[in-house]
Amino acid sequence: MTVVDLAIHPKADLSRPGLQRGRAFPIVIVGHVDHGKSTLVGRLLHDTDSLPAGKLEQIKAVSEKRGLGFEWSFLLDALQVERDQGITVDTTQIWFTTSARRYVIIDAPGHKEFLKNMVTGAAQADAAILVVDAAQGLAEQTKRHAYLLHLLGIRQVAVAINKIDLIDNDAARFHAVAEAVRGYLADIGIEVAALVPVSARQGDNIAQRSAATAWYRGPTLIDALDAFTPRALALEQPLRLPVQDLYRIGERRVVVGRIESGRLKVGDRVRFAPMGREATVASLEAWRGPAATNAPSTEAIAGDSVAFTLDEDVFVERGALISLPDQKPREANRITARLFWLDREPLRQGDRLTLKIGTAEREVEVEAITESLDVESLDARPANEIERNGVARVVLRSRRPLALDLYDELPRTGRGVLIRGPQIAGGLVIEQAQSVTNNIVAVSQSVTAADRARANGHRGGVAWLTGLSGAGKSTLAMAAQRELFNRGRQVVVLDGDNLRHGLNRDLGFSAADRLENIRRIAEVAKLMANAGQIVIVSAISPLKRHRDLARSIIGADFHEIHVHADLATCESRDPKGLYERARAGKIAEFTGISAPYEIPAQPALAIDTATLPLQDAGSLLINYIEDRLASGPVTT
Repeated sequence: MTVVDLAIHPKADLSRPGLQRGRAFPIVIVGHVDHGKSTLVGRLLHDTDSLPAGKLEQIKAVSEKRGLGFEWSFLLDALQVERDQGITVDTTQIWFTTSARRYVIIDAPGHKEFLKNMVTGAAQADAAILVVDAAQGLAEQTKRHAYLLHLLGIRQVAVAINKIDLIDNDAARFHAVAEAVRGYLADIGIEVAALVPVSARQGDNIAQRSAATAWYRGPTLIDALDAFTPRALALEQPLRLPVQDLYRIGERRVVVGRIESGRLKVGDRVRFAPMGREATVASLEAWRGPAATNAPSTEAIAGDSVAFTLDEDVFVERGALISLPDQKPREANRITARLFWLDREPLRQGDRLTLKIGTAEREVEVEAITESLDVESLDARPANEIERNGVARVVLRSRRPLALDLYDELPRTGRGVLIRGPQIAGGLVIEQAQSVTNNIVAVSQSVTAADRARANGHRGGVAWLTGLSGAGKSTLAMAAQRELFNRGRQVVVLDGDNLRHGLNRDLGFSAADRLENIRRIAEVAKLMANAGQIVIVSAISPLKRHRDLARSIIGADFHEIHVHADLATCESRDPKGLYERARAGKIAEFTGISAPYEIPAQPALAIDTATLPLQDAGSLLINYIEDRLASGPVTT
């Protein structure tokens, strides 16, 4: 990463506590190539009086000497290759200050060949400016960058619709582009803070309102930035300190690393994961140098690089993650992650790569690719491989456990990279983490599926009933179970609500917990189907990726049944009073009200309980199960 220290505000008091310890508000600038990101940043520096004295004149003189017209982007594009090719290839960090606060702004590459650097930059940001060309509108790469912001958990986004002067400040065109951008971001879960018509070249609506866009009544871009809310300070979060190295100084062993979150004090009892060993911090070390800046301290905070000794000689290795004993990270060797793939060679199931989280590295195998996402259409589908610049959800497994956090809980230790050979091949954020035993060898069953089918008179399989709460899934499942049982079938119902009283009682309703809920149901259903049972699952499973995960676990015996009723009908039934509570704001993220339900595109069977009597709807389900599982040869 190239760091260009050209924008320390002349009025900033760097002696104030915190200004030198990473408390500037980090923002990433993203967007399609040539939409004007670097020009916009140059203008931001100038219009906030953040350029060092003489810097603007210096750049103008260099431009004239090279026979080039002045460009604001020259303030940032310091690399020779960038000036020659007219594109930003590295990620540049600069600082500027408004009347509200100090910022560090990360100018990230827009060209698709340099998305790796863009991911590196965006991963450090708390908010983003998405730059869109007013004439070109929502380009493919703009959508890709926007989805990357979503992938990295950045939810505060202002949109600068740039080059408004080149379309003659046309209000109608601005509003058309603005609505297209707003709609796409809403579809991926990002609510736009502001859409601002700007001319980076002319300075329109950057720091001051422009008379050329008198029809615009919203904030300037600076106003939009100042309205962003900082994330919780890293020092207020649990201690996380990845061990970078260990040194011996005489008889003492010194542990070194950078504190990612929380604080470390002399006398703290600390734990090293995943080994589980504990010791007490005996001292924080100071290195040789001026006494005023290298005096021993008793405390260090997030952002500080530290060296410290322990009260006992415990075994510690590079990659260990330090925490307080009562704030432990997760220890897992099986993780589910959202992934952005960067390598020219596709990612395939079964591939072996190196996963790096913090300073820890582990060899991992791609156990499964549960879905691939089309960033244009936002359609998710099963996949066997992921091409370059593809977005996917994957399951990775390692032999040795890793210490980590979920991204939604602690972003700094909840993200990592995949390495193939010497190169970074992908970036990821962790959604789920499990500890599974690796030294287990599958044992062949003494009774085969064919044996069970001959004994039962039918094959095992899973009828997965999905639909809104109140659509009638449980009612249909229980009625079908009784009738099939009366016919001598081996049948069982797995009801989502019932399972949350037992197997899944430890799960909440976060996105990760909902996915884990489905995974557990699917694993149990698979076991029972393999044992010859007809399994009827009743689970809302609102998202396509939920059902695709279940399908990937269960395999060919998975039958997706959509139990449909319109929302008004479901609310009128409201057997558990949930819709009423959701409408009153007492239930957050309730499917159909405040959370989406994705209707199956091609279910094996669709049953409309709003129009069909219960007996007819039940007959459809029973007949389908009889046709697919209880008829035909049973010797397979």
